[in-house]
Amino acid sequence: MQTQSRVVKIPGPDHPIDIAPTQSRVVVKAGGRVIADTRDALTLREAAYPAVQYIPRKDIDMSAFERTTHQTYCPYKGEAAYYSVAAAGERGANAAWSYESPYGAVAEIVGHLAFYPDRVDSIEVIEG
Repeated sequence: MQTQSRVVKIPGPDHPIDIAPTQSRVVVKAGGRVIADTRDALTLREAAYPAVQYIPRKDIDMSAFERTTHQTYCPYKGEAAYYSVAAAGERGANAAWSYESPYGAVAEIVGHLAFYPDRVDSIEVIEG
């Protein structure tokens, strides 16, 4: 299966992807302030990679972000758009990404952003 000459792969036993509600509060801080706070995050586990929190835009201070021209491609998820956190300075460049039209196997992450832990102050998963 290909789209615009890009290979599209389906998650499976050789490259599993699991998406589930986080069941905890997730708070992201950057530039010394809270930029995201949610109880509706999704945890995406992909193959041997560390789990990633995808946070719905409704729970993100989108005014703290500036969309950049940076893009990447994942054959399992699709095209990723990137956002910088101006308040975090140079460290906040392309700190968050979003699959705005994800492939069907990961459709739940539409409307969510994920963050690089080393480009924000913290990503806290708070039990309870």
